[in-house]
Amino acid sequence: MSAAKRARLVLVFLALVLTPLLVLYNLLKDVHRDATEPFDLNSPTWSSASEDVVHLSPSEGDEDANNLADDHSLGPPKRANATFIILARNSDLAGTVQSITEIEQRFNKRYQYPYVILNDQEFTADFKRTVTGLTPSLVEFGLIPREDWVQPVWIDEERAAEARRKMVDEGVKYGGDVTYRNMCRFNSGFFYRQPLMQKYKYYWRIEPNVHFLCDIHFDPFLFMQEQEKVYGFTLAVHEIAATVPTLWDTAKTFTDQHPEYLASDNALGFITRFRSGGYNGCHFWSNFEIADMDFFRGEAYSQFFDFLDRSGGYYYERWGDAPVHSIAVSLFLNASKIHFFDPIGYQHDDWRHCPLDRATFEEGNCDCDYKKEFDYSGGSCKAQWDHFVRTSGLESR
Repeated sequence: MSAAKRARLVLVFLALVLTPLLVLYNLLKDVHRDATEPFDLNSPTWSSASEDVVHLSPSEGDEDANNLADDHSLGPPKRANATFIILARNSDLAGTVQSITEIEQRFNKRYQYPYVILNDQEFTADFKRTVTGLTPSLVEFGLIPREDWVQPVWIDEERAAEARRKMVDEGVKYGGDVTYRNMCRFNSGFFYRQPLMQKYKYYWRIEPNVHFLCDIHFDPFLFMQEQEKVYGFTLAVHEIAATVPTLWDTAKTFTDQHPEYLASDNALGFITRFRSGGYNGCHFWSNFEIADMDFFRGEAYSQFFDFLDRSGGYYYERWGDAPVHSIAVSLFLNASKIHFFDPIGYQHDDWRHCPLDRATFEEGNCDCDYKKEFDYSGGSCKAQWDHFVRTSGLESR
């Protein structure tokens, strides 16, 4: 055999042996890097969201692999059938970027839950391009049908306009704003009916210009699913009395007609005064809520919303979706189905919740003051919730 032929055989042998070893080395190196390097929004390895993103469903793959939430090499962890939902205008781009950036850094970079973003106007190409560049998750943009957004035809506009003028004169926040009323009505009865939401069971509502103040080391959606919770909150506040003068009486009229919808072990004690039994204005602040849409899609809530809607209170007064949701949740659900998410640090406007548990606060790398936030200030209803939990025996369940 010639020397040249022997040399060629040696090269072939080395190629066959060394090439697989080099490939294995690079794979192991990439896995190590993905598991140890911090998340970088600007990294070219994180592509924009699109319909081509492949997700691991809760039922697919090895069960042990699904539970390894922080191991990027195994793909997204086990997930619930859930989505974030954001209601935004094109002018809310900066605020939407802020909110998504923070929830990605604090939580969703590990789970890659999808986003549904809704608007009553078409989103601009710049809005879509900028937002989809923030996350590898699926992002879908929806146009709200006009009939789900505008003031309905049965509203007496002369009466509604007079109510708005009166609220402006009294200095009521958003008292003269029709668009705000449209938004409250939409968030009360229409967001969960949108076509893009139909494939999901759970939602996490996020608004532009909010902050997530702590790392979230668990999956709130899976917690809701596994613990059979229906509604989750972080802040509870008092409603402005001038915006809901007849809401409670209207709700009582409905329950008098439909006592079958009242839960036997409900949270009436949270939303009513101890002695008089009248409405105390307490509600879960719905700009943050994690909930099961089967509740809103169910018979009790559907009929409740339709009854409220026909009364005209969204426009003759200024009913918010937060007190509407809270009254329904407190009356139609067993109280054990409602959950306070203490580990999730959250801020909307000047009101903030910081984890009250010291260990959770330290583990979460929180950007807030431990036990120095809104929870027990004058405008909060957290003390009322605590009292209800203690007196109803929920603590022991």
